[in-house]
Amino acid sequence: MQNKLLLDLGERAAWTGAQAALGLAVVELAGLPVWWAAPVALALASAKSWVAGRLVGRPGTASTLPAAKDPATPPATSGLGA
Repeated sequence: MQNKLLLDLGERAAWTGAQAALGLAVVELAGLPVWWAAPVALALASAKSWVAGRLVGRPGTASTLPAAKDPATPPATSGLGA
């Protein structure tokens, strides 16, 4: 479980950094004031969550991790009962 949480933390940190950097790059290229980077990054985060929840990761989550590595995935049970 510890490994899944570290993967999740790494994924979140990487996506946050990428969205912030891309937001700044878009604002610089468009010649807009830098404060526009925050709304642009939020729009990118929303778009990433929508895509990830439908196409890439575990359905119903915003994770891009495969279901086996996503901490939101319930643990597998043996099916033998209690």
